[in-house]
Amino acid sequence: MKKTIILLVMSVFSFSLIDAQSNIKLNPFGTWKFDAPYAPAGYTSGTIIVGKENDTLKASMCFTGIDNKIPGQKVVIRNDSIMFRVFVEGTDVNVFLKMEKDTAMSGKAVYNEGEVPLALIKTQALPKK
Repeated sequence: MKKTIILLVMSVFSFSLIDAQSNIKLNPFGTWKFDAPYAPAGYTSGTIIVGKENDTLKASMCFTGIDNKIPGQKVVIRNDSIMFRVFVEGTDVNVFLKMEKDTAMSGKAVYNEGEVPLALIKTQALPKK
């Protein structure tokens, strides 16, 4: 039941954001180091890469100690917010991020067992396209 409600909320949220992807105030593109101290062991830190390729928004997530990049799906950027979904060990994880300034973001990762706060610092910038 909880998973269904989360998916319903995500669907409504994503539909309202789809047509506003070009209204970006701060530059979210680049490599971001994240910390998630309340996440399960093995998932408490890593990087998120946000970019654009052929007019398509891209995001990927990589956890510290794991070489595998997990591609983000349904990437949406609106104003200073970023949303995408990743599939981690058989579980959908919805990531919501809010840019505080060009070099810092905060947010949360929501999955079937709850939500985990995230803090991000930009380590490498990519140009806005």
